[in-house]
Amino acid sequence: MPTNTLLADDEPAAPEKGIALALSGGGYRAMVFHLGALIRLNEAGLLKRLSRISSVSGGSITAAVLGLKWRELSFGVDGVATNLDIVVDAVRMMAATSVDAGAIIGGILLPGTIGERVAAAYDKVLFGGATLQDFPDDRSGQGPRFILNATNVQSAALWRFAREYMGDYRVGLVRAPTVPLAMAVAASSAFPPVLSPLPLKIAQAFDDVKGADLTAATFRRQVFLSDGGVYDNLGLETIEKRYTTLLVSDAGQKIAPEASPATDWTRHSLRVLNVIDNQVRSLRQRRLIDSFNRKDHSGCYWSIRADFADYEAPTDPLGCTGRDPRPLAAIPTRLQAMSRAQQGGLVNWGYAICDAALRRHFGADAHALYGVTIVEPKGFPIGTGY
Repeated sequence: MPTNTLLADDEPAAPEKGIALALSGGGYRAMVFHLGALIRLNEAGLLKRLSRISSVSGGSITAAVLGLKWRELSFGVDGVATNLDIVVDAVRMMAATSVDAGAIIGGILLPGTIGERVAAAYDKVLFGGATLQDFPDDRSGQGPRFILNATNVQSAALWRFAREYMGDYRVGLVRAPTVPLAMAVAASSAFPPVLSPLPLKIAQAFDDVKGADLTAATFRRQVFLSDGGVYDNLGLETIEKRYTTLLVSDAGQKIAPEASPATDWTRHSLRVLNVIDNQVRSLRQRRLIDSFNRKDHSGCYWSIRADFADYEAPTDPLGCTGRDPRPLAAIPTRLQAMSRAQQGGLVNWGYAICDAALRRHFGADAHALYGVTIVEPKGFPIGTGY
């Protein structure tokens, strides 16, 4: 087995100056929480400056909508898009649509797979037949590179979906893939065990990459994909060695203790999966924070599980001190319809905690490195809070 787990695109000789954004998984909870972060990044003039957006699972729904709409965004001379609502409204429409239960029932009782039904729901509400080729071309300056991450169950490697390529370091790459966006997002959000795996048949030819050792047709005709969070639940793999500045939005849950855990195979397996997910997330988070402390990277990290006071922001213009975001962080990891009130709360909390992280931990570097001055927000994007 190759010892290198990164594609050359992810591991240059030295990180290049640029800002990359990672959007974690967490079902619809993550999808909507990340909206708030995007709104705040846009207000700060940082959204247009992004070089790459890497996402997993629920974060990939939001990222894919942003990528599809990117060329419709109207950025002013200040670098702020005046019509980001075209992204916000689309994602909120998805958040009002239940997907997982219907897909599971249909996949059991009707022809087709569960993954195909999830993809069909995404396509109907969000993507309308668009493919990965509808993302902006970062090489010609149309926008950032969008990478939706899934896990290849056959190769045990991170499978990347992008406009330029899809594949992994062991199987090889398909150049300019024409896979539907809905299918790529369904693969990235195929939570185990019920939505995973998603079988993806591939007709396009593969290119070998250095170190590829699984190039037989059995690994290339059809790949079996699972949630990107199985391998990397923060979406860091494709950005941490590529760019000097990392902005990371984490909507993952913290596993709760159970005094009497279930002992049947199904519920026990789910509990074990959650333990593994929690530990992998913790390890990646610690490594990220260590890299900030060592000055290997500039940037910041914000979490749905945090308390506003933890960030020690210089001011509290939104009145977040004393608000309790824990009910929002406890929303189940599902593709299940949310009320407008829940959506509004998640958007506002994502906005507020992103703001706290930016002003406390990235404000000085944003100005020194990119000429961006991050000022206090004037109010919540939706209603009066969370």
